[in-house]
This record gives sequence, structure tokens and C-alpha cells, in this order.
Amino acid sequence: MTKKHPINSRFYLFLLPLLLLVLVSGETIAQTYRVRPGDSLFLISRNFGTSINALKSANGLTSNIIYPGQTLTIPGGNTSSYTVQPGDSLFLIAQRYNLSLNELRQANNIWHDTIWPGQTIYIPRSANPGGGNTVYTVRPNDTLFLLARRYGSTVQEIKSLNNLWSDTIYPGQKLTIPSGGKNPGGNTGSGNFSATDLELLARLVRAEAEGEPYEGQVAVAAAVLNRVRDSRYPGTIAGVIYQVVNGRYQFCPVSDGRINLPSTASSRRAVQDALNGWDPTHGAIGFYNPVTASNSWVRQQQTTAVIGNHVFYK
Repeated sequence: MTKKHPINSRFYLFLLPLLLLVLVSGETIAQTYRVRPGDSLFLISRNFGTSINALKSANGLTSNIIYPGQTLTIPGGNTSSYTVQPGDSLFLIAQRYNLSLNELRQANNIWHDTIWPGQTIYIPRSANPGGGNTVYTVRPNDTLFLLARRYGSTVQEIKSLNNLWSDTIYPGQKLTIPSGGKNPGGNTGSGNFSATDLELLARLVRAEAEGEPYEGQVAVAAAVLNRVRDSRYPGTIAGVIYQVVNGRYQFCPVSDGRINLPSTASSRRAVQDALNGWDPTHGAIGFYNPVTASNSWVRQQQTTAVIGNHVFYK
């Protein structure tokens, strides 16, 4: 006869409130993530507050290639997820976790408003349901000046809150952004750019980089934004894209009319990633295809990256 172990009633009394809390709030602790169309290791690592190398190591990956439906282990296993309840909407969930709607969309690759009860929604690790400061992971090419401008703060406020005594920061570093600063995901993360500006940039990305790796699409958007910020060029997206030098447009799609093709979901997402600080070009202000480029000047410039069929330079 099998001996039965006595039930420890005190343990269950302790556990019951925790179980009720999970059932009522719908929040769980996620150990894994199911890859969705449009995902990349960069996006997943950013959304869950980890690194690409940590993701690759945790999942035994030897390359950056992932595919929809693939299940990935998230290092640390403490990323929160939320189970959609009846009456929920993306807007309400974003509001509940002090996120912008755009942040929540990016974290889940959801670019429509349809969700359903029982669906799992992933909450970026930096989300703060109680309000207050934002935790930001420094990316390549970030500076305190750029972060202060992006979040509507000041360099001194960020330094003071993080006990920094110099302006030096490094990729992977965790910084606390002062409360009251704007969220870069809010207002579509567009800074002073209008919806018309962003659509124009997305059309250029499609025309220049359709068929290129997604990183290459982000790179084209980043290079244009870098040019907008450079005092040697017009200070607007439209001014840069339609600039004429020595009687010639600076971008071929303007000359041949491809700039008028509508943007795509991929090109719009690439623009958003570039606005949020991803710059695969490492500060480039231009690019060219070495197979088709006839301008010898661009070949003499400093190369910062080669992505797909494009060479990026500054």
C-alpha cells in the first residue's frame, strides 16, 4: 500500500493568495517567447531587456537567424507577460503598465488593434506600472545628449540620477531616465517629425532598401536621420530627401519617381527603430551600391558599415 504524504495546510494557505493574485491580474512570469513574423534577435533582446549574445547563448544559436514559431528561452526568466482579459484593449494594457501604445505594439509585433481573451501579451521589462523613472539600456552610438533630447530630460538630470561624473556611457549600460521625461515610444517616437515626414522617410526606405535585410532598411533610415542632424545638410527629412546638389537629387528614387511608391509595414517599422536609436551604420550620413554607383567621391569616404548591397559612409 502506497504511503500518502500529509498535506501541509499552512503551505497551501500561504500559496492561495499568490494563486489568486495571478488569476485576478492575469500576469505571469514568462520563461519562453514564441517568435513572430518580423521578429529579430535585436528586437527581442531590446524588448526583454537582455542582449543578443545572451539570447544566442541561452538558446544554443550560432547565428542571428530565427523563424516564426520558434520558441526561445529568455535569459533570467523574469520577463512579465499578460493574459488578455475580456474587455481589454491594447490601449488599456499599455496604460496599465505605463507604456505607450507604440511600445506595446513593438514588444509584440502587433500593428493592428485586434486582441482576444486568453492571448499572451509581452510587457517590456522597463515597464513601470506604478509610474516613475524609466530604465534604459544604452545602445551603440548613444550619448547622454541624445538620450536627454529623446526623453525630454537634460544631461545633468540623467547624470545626477545615475551618479555619473562624466559624459561617458557604454552599450549595455543600464541608465535610469528621470520621471517626467517623455517616453520615446509616445507620440510615435517621432520627436519633432510629423506623420508626413515619417511616411516620406518610410517611402525612401522602401525605394532604396526593399529586398535588403531588415537591418539594411533600418540603416537607410538611420543614415537619413543622421544627415538631418548634421549641420552640413538641411535640418528636415523632406529637405534632406529632396536636396539638390549641382543640379542632381541626392537620392535616385527621387529622380526616377520610386519615392512616390507607398511605404510598407517593414519600411515603417524600420523608420521607427531608427527613431528609437538603432543605428546599424555607426553614424553614417550616406550610402551607395558599389555595383551601380558612378560617383567616385563616395568611394573615397570613410566606410562605417557594409550591409546587404549597400556601403555606408561618413
